[in-house]
Amino acid sequence: MMIRLALVASLLASPALAAVDKAEDCGHQAQVVAAVQKARLDRVKERDVPDYIAKTYPTPPWPENYNATIPLIAPWVYEKKMRIVRNYDLAEAWNEVCVKN
Repeated sequence: MMIRLALVASLLASPALAAVDKAEDCGHQAQVVAAVQKARLDRVKERDVPDYIAKTYPTPPWPENYNATIPLIAPWVYEKKMRIVRNYDLAEAWNEVCVKN
């Protein structure tokens, strides 16, 4: 799980995000993970996650360019068993791995 998480986190590092320092970038990514996790807990279908997040967060707490990460992060959250999604802070796990990479 951690290797897959590290791979996705490294894929999200792009020149457009390079201007933001690593801790801030990882924090924004973690906020997106939390939003996707909330969508999963609210039983939103994976394909509907971007629309759900757009409606739930009309002014998201992350910069607008991070909206592009939603389709990349959603599969990572949706592949987890619901007991993991319910009982663990996936955003914290994401942030921890992201900062280490």
